[in-house]
Amino acid sequence: MEGGRGGTPPGATDVVIIGAGQAGLSVAWHLRRLGLGPGVGFVVLDRGPDSGGAWQFRWESLRLDDAHKVDDLPGMREMGLSFATADAARPARDVVRDYYERYEQWFGLNVLRPVRVTSVREEGTGLLVATDKGDIAARVVVNASGTWARPFRPYFPGASDFRGVQVSTPEYRAAEDFAGARVLVVGGGTSAVGFLRELEGIAASTVWATRRPVEFVDDPQGGVRAVRRADEAARAGLPLPSIISGTGLPATEGNLAARDRGLLVSRPMFTEIEPDGVRWPDGSFEPVDAIVWATGFRAELTHLAPMRLREPGGGVRVEDGRAVREPRLFLAGFGPQASTIGANRAGRSIARQVVARLRADEGEVRGEGPVDDRCRGRSRS
Repeated sequence: MEGGRGGTPPGATDVVIIGAGQAGLSVAWHLRRLGLGPGVGFVVLDRGPDSGGAWQFRWESLRLDDAHKVDDLPGMREMGLSFATADAARPARDVVRDYYERYEQWFGLNVLRPVRVTSVREEGTGLLVATDKGDIAARVVVNASGTWARPFRPYFPGASDFRGVQVSTPEYRAAEDFAGARVLVVGGGTSAVGFLRELEGIAASTVWATRRPVEFVDDPQGGVRAVRRADEAARAGLPLPSIISGTGLPATEGNLAARDRGLLVSRPMFTEIEPDGVRWPDGSFEPVDAIVWATGFRAELTHLAPMRLREPGGGVRVEDGRAVREPRLFLAGFGPQASTIGANRAGRSIARQVVARLRADEGEVRGEGPVDDRCRGRSRS
């Protein structure tokens, strides 16, 4: 197996990691620490053309100071790198792409890209990962495909008749694309706030619509509560709540100043989209030339459809990163692990469970019977 751009996937390996963002790279690093090597031990597949996960696709003006905190990958400090000391003047996408590329090379993770996974299904005693570069037989699969490929756009009557421009977050490139336009930004998260602040003074006007009232808060425990809610939903097999719904927006000096001057003041959601604007609940009309849908994302799990993981509640049951319906499948960076620090912690936990699963399988092949508990203990030593 040859890593890097244009590399060829092996026909078989112990572990396939799908995705080379924060969660996927963290799992790969911990697997190396536990004795697995790239190739026979594990292979990392990434659909992006370059390093950086979803960050490589973000808009040019986004800086690390404007984004959610990006935590360091495990082992990054020994390379002399840290996002805490990165050049805040550079585009965030360039910083993350550069750091991740150096990280992959330093630790010899041999990420294969671009490789698109089309499906994962049961095959004999293992799993078969089908890709556009060939099939891979694996004993365990770690899905770390993230959410960037599945932006969520809610349905509104009349959306298809709108004569202006409509873009979702992944399609947004620069405020200059909306120079002189009347822009409606939809969504209550940090991306929406960033778009509004960037569009100020470039767009002719902006208006902000959110489903719930906006709160700017300084609550260190908000993230903990939001992660707990996401974990409860994942364990119950329910749709995952957005992290921002539990944390509120950060009460930074810039955000509060923008609120006070009337920029970051939201309106309740409109009821209908018309060809040249939107209709508010009170019946009034707002003319707009463009709609920016900053309405979040859903987990990219379409390639896992053959596994039939969906629960009646609409979600996927996941406990400590393991899919309850399929013990050979782990979901890294999913639900409570979606934050960068959560993805790092999950990398260690999932890697240990993966190694325990591999050892358990080997013990059963030798006729030793179930050994999961014993192997889990060994993997933590």
